[in-house]
Amino acid sequence: MRLFSFIQNGKKSIGVLCKKDSNEFVDLCATNSSIPTDLYGLIAIDPQFTKAKEALSNPNAVIKNIADIQFDILIDRPGKIVCMGLNYADHAKEGGNARPDYPSFFLRGPSSLTAHQACIIRPKVSDKLDYEAELAFVVGKKARNLTRENALDCIAGYSIFNDASLRDYQRKTTQWTIGKNFDQTGGFGPWLVTPDELPLGAHGLQIQSRLNGAVMQNANTKDFLWDVVETIVLITECMTLEPGDVVITGTPAGVGYARTPPVFMKPGEICEIEIENIGVLRNSIEDQT
Repeated sequence: MRLFSFIQNGKKSIGVLCKKDSNEFVDLCATNSSIPTDLYGLIAIDPQFTKAKEALSNPNAVIKNIADIQFDILIDRPGKIVCMGLNYADHAKEGGNARPDYPSFFLRGPSSLTAHQACIIRPKVSDKLDYEAELAFVVGKKARNLTRENALDCIAGYSIFNDASLRDYQRKTTQWTIGKNFDQTGGFGPWLVTPDELPLGAHGLQIQSRLNGAVMQNANTKDFLWDVVETIVLITECMTLEPGDVVITGTPAGVGYARTPPVFMKPGEICEIEIENIGVLRNSIEDQT
């Protein structure tokens, strides 16, 4: 299934595509009033999406068209957004970093997120806004001290993230957090794809970023230094992952700051992140007002 958050006539709801490439979807909340109006709430009570499956097969389901709605942030208030850095060897190399022995982890806050088809905001204080194509996954159940054998059991689904970064602020300190948490810089969506629709651990998927149609990054999740299973094991030996938490798995080579000359996103430009069998996350760039 492909589930997403949307707003229509000022009301929040959850949709699920009727088919993989369809523009039609079932409005879950209009079909079943017991379903929460946000994905965070649905995952908390129904991580297997049983209610969504029932709505899809309901002959009286409320069917709508994507053209008539506004996408909302996929998980708009996650408890944690755990991000990885330097998870592709080529990206570590282009930044002048040796192949790391351990991932770089940092956190994003919910106010840094923005929805599919919404704007990524370039703040007043910087013009060094960079793109980063990343695979995201959303946690479906409480998880601590997981092993390679059971790590994938905690995943509710996979999505796409643009870890847009203010490079000058990222380098003001030895920690990356400040450059990764400007408001409305993290594109997230368009939907959550359940694990049954993808290879195990989302392995072997092409991942690409495009700026105004030009390909900037082009790689594959098989090139992870730490794959999804290893990532979950590492995180849960340190902290408890909870339903609705989001994990962002790092970006490949081709980012703007490493180019000659550097390429940074500007107002009016369009950045697209595409991951094979998941979809395309599209955001326009606007200046902070």
